[in-house]
Amino acid sequence: MSYKIIVDSCGELPESYKKDEHFESVPLTLDIDGHLVVDDKTFDQADFLRRVAQSPNCPKSSCPSPERYLEAYACEAENIYAVTLSAELSGSYNSAELGKKLYLEERGEKNIYVFNSRSASIGQTLIAMKIEACEKAGMAFREVVEHVESYIAGQNTYFVLESLEALRKNGRLSNLKAFVANALNIKPVMGATPIGTICQLDQARGINRALKKMVEYIARDLKDPGEKRLAISHCNCPERARMVKEEILKHMPVKDVLILDTAGVSSLYASDGGIIVVV
Repeated sequence: MSYKIIVDSCGELPESYKKDEHFESVPLTLDIDGHLVVDDKTFDQADFLRRVAQSPNCPKSSCPSPERYLEAYACEAENIYAVTLSAELSGSYNSAELGKKLYLEERGEKNIYVFNSRSASIGQTLIAMKIEACEKAGMAFREVVEHVESYIAGQNTYFVLESLEALRKNGRLSNLKAFVANALNIKPVMGATPIGTICQLDQARGINRALKKMVEYIARDLKDPGEKRLAISHCNCPERARMVKEEILKHMPVKDVLILDTAGVSSLYASDGGIIVVV
């Protein structure tokens, strides 16, 4: 059966997927002191990071409207899947569900399922790739949904931030804590909880030590590494991403490693120099 995979723009798509009719990215919008940035192919990461660094405020993000999702659902594909960033972090999941409800009310029955990634960024990418693999394997719609939901339940997300400014600006970290952390060069090792909220796993002095701690957590948590595809997204630091890849491969022989640069919303979360790893 024909299929379509819709991913909100917090999830990075490889270049080949951007040209594939089976995939569509639905953009979020970013607001930096009144300057609106659409998170699509026009996104300029360098300009965005410059504006974020100059602003005393945290950029705001707006999720796609239900009508925008409705538009994406209105295609000839028989099976439609949407993958959104964690419902605990954004309204994108609810918007996608409302868009589905609108479609079913206005146009009748269709196979549409919305996946709450309980992750973000490259985690959404891996979920989209898993959906594609299931469809190519000839699974029925409900089989794909069950298989991918099981995959999401077993997925783990980790990240290390170069800067704590984004956390300070959005109120997740006090000015004093941010000042002390910056003064002592403390870098948090972060992760996602099973429901998709953000938690701190550990911390270290210096970015390289923090990244190595992150790899230790990945090695501790990962089961059957030889069967797993691991993905790394980076915000403007490709050499750091490659270093993390090499460090991971020293500890565990994963099946495959995908590296992508962050798009708009992921750049907002990760900040300049941030690394996100999902497996």
